[in-house]
Amino acid sequence: METEGSLSILHVDDDAELGALVELYLEREDSGLDCTVTTETNPETALSLIRSSETNFDCIVSDYDMPEMNGIDFLEAIRETHPELPVLLFSGEETGDVAAEIIQAGVTDYLKKSVGTDQYTSLIRRVEHAVDSDGSFETGNEVKLSGVGVIGTDERFERVGETYASYYGYESEELVGKHWSELHPSNEVQHIRTHVIPAVRSGGKWTGQSKGLRADETTFTESKMVTALEDGRMLIAVDEIDDSGLAE
Repeated sequence: METEGSLSILHVDDDAELGALVELYLEREDSGLDCTVTTETNPETALSLIRSSETNFDCIVSDYDMPEMNGIDFLEAIRETHPELPVLLFSGEETGDVAAEIIQAGVTDYLKKSVGTDQYTSLIRRVEHAVDSDGSFETGNEVKLSGVGVIGTDERFERVGETYASYYGYESEELVGKHWSELHPSNEVQHIRTHVIPAVRSGGKWTGQSKGLRADETTFTESKMVTALEDGRMLIAVDEIDDSGLAE
C-alpha cells in the first residue's frame, strides 16, 4: 500500500505508559516517520475508531494480551471490515506460542516487546515496511499460510508445527534441529541465501514462492513468508500451492 504525506497510526495497548512511549518514539522528528499516532487502551473503542467514517488509519499497532480482547480477536474483528489494513502486533508474547494464530488471522507483521529503546527503532522499521508493502503476509482469501516454523540463530529449526512438517513429509519432532536448507533443492538454497536471508536479517521480511524438498526427494511449489524475530531468530510460514498459484 503506497501512502503519501503524514501517516495516521493507531496504537492499541492497555498499558497507557507504554502507549505514551510508543507515541513519543514514532512521532519524534528523527524517527524517519512522518506520522501522527492515536493511542487507545481499550480495543473495543479502537474498533469503533477504525470503523468510523471520520477516521482513516494507515496502520494499526496492537498488543496481544489485553483484558477486554486479545490481539487475535482484535485482529479478526478488524479483518471483517478492513481486510487490507496493515496490522502489526507489538507484544510480549513468546512468538512460537502464537505464531500460527496470528498468521492465520491475517496479521501484517509481528514484533516482540523487549527492554530498551532498540525495540522502538525496530517498530519504526516494521511500520515503514507494513505501509510500503501490500499490507499482508499473503494470508488473505487467496493464500493462507497455515504451516509455521521458527529457526534459531544457527539456522536450525527450534519449533515446527505439524502442518508445516507435513508439507515436507516429516513429523514435527523430526524437523527440530534440522537445518532449513535440508528442505530445499540446492539451487533454491543458493537463492534463499542470496536474496531472502539478507532482506530478513536487515529487519524486513520476504514473501514469495520457492521450491520445497520433501523427505522422499520430490519437490513442490510453496508460498512462503519469512520474517525476523527477536534475538536473530526467524519465523517461516508456508503453504503448498499448485502450478496455477492457488492454495491447495
